[in-house]
Amino acid sequence: MIREPLPTSAATGADATPKAPTAPWALRGLLVVAVLFLLSAAKPLLLPVTIAVVLTFVLSAPVRLLRRIGVPEALGAGVVVVSALSALLLIGSALATPAAQWWDRAPATMRDLLESLDRASTTLMEMVPQPPAVRRSKTATAPVPAPPRAAIADKLASEGLTFTRVVIGETLAFALSAAATVILLYFLLASEHWLVSRTVEAVQRRRTRALVLGGIRQAQREIGLFLGTQSIINLGLGTATGLALTAIGLPNPVLWAAVVAVLNFMPYLGPALAAAMLLLAGTMTYGTELEMFAPPAAFLALHAIEANFVSPMVIGRRLRLAPVSVFLSVMVWGWLWGIAGALIAVPLLLALRIVCKRSRRLKIVCIYLEGNHEAPPSLRSLLRKRRPST
Repeated sequence: MIREPLPTSAATGADATPKAPTAPWALRGLLVVAVLFLLSAAKPLLLPVTIAVVLTFVLSAPVRLLRRIGVPEALGAGVVVVSALSALLLIGSALATPAAQWWDRAPATMRDLLESLDRASTTLMEMVPQPPAVRRSKTATAPVPAPPRAAIADKLASEGLTFTRVVIGETLAFALSAAATVILLYFLLASEHWLVSRTVEAVQRRRTRALVLGGIRQAQREIGLFLGTQSIINLGLGTATGLALTAIGLPNPVLWAAVVAVLNFMPYLGPALAAAMLLLAGTMTYGTELEMFAPPAAFLALHAIEANFVSPMVIGRRLRLAPVSVFLSVMVWGWLWGIAGALIAVPLLLALRIVCKRSRRLKIVCIYLEGNHEAPPSLRSLLRKRRPST
């Protein structure tokens, strides 16, 4: 019996070459989903660490400046942290009294507003013509007896107790998180030079060392420049809003100026929240008259000038990001970590762009992060464009 020879690699050609496994996109997608839920579950641990790292990038420059003039890093870090905390406490103490006054007036005003809306909706329903069958059913229906006042009082008391318990729990959690952030910030600032030097020393290749050190310094410059510039812009917007609210006659304009300046760090979400709060403040001051729309209208007009003219001119192209990427970053981090995550969404996006710039595999992601602020070429010209020969 004659056996046929087995096919050799020369005979089979490309069929004998093992095929490369396809990219496991499904597994990568599951990994991304798992990481997102891990970030959400680990919020009490990761949020203070992330905020401390972002603040370290901003406040490391003053510590390095003090170190150059002979101040030890431990002492310089303490000076910077104490100065920042003193400024925050001074601003908070100045705004605590007017904020408490607005908070005390809020429940009664909300009750009056809900009653006004209820009366308006009832009047509107009475003005709408209804079929005869519906009118007969309404007249034939027996009146529903009102619940006893004791039951309503008990329900309000239980809900108030639950709300108080939630507020106390959130306050304690915020205090612990803030304390952990401040302590970690001090240690990071005091050991920033040591951490950077040990990180660079751990890299084997010389070229990679230069990339790592350059990326860290670039992140410190860009994040610090962005937050510093944005702080100045927000301070100007808050001042202009406070002057406008003073002219309108809204009480405590300094409080609302500070609220606007802080919330403007959150792109898109912050201005919308500030406009809603100013609408509520206008309702609490002027009732349901047309004057209640004056405070949010004044703020939105000033914000339109800031967003369309001042910020593009001051920030420039170096720190400009694609609006879609900024909006998605605010949505994702706001969903994960709430208002604190939305506040640090843009600095984290800047850090991601720096990483993408220094990685060959991630440069295509950098294109979508930076965007193209010039007129793009037509699709027909892109189809006719030849691929450069290698």
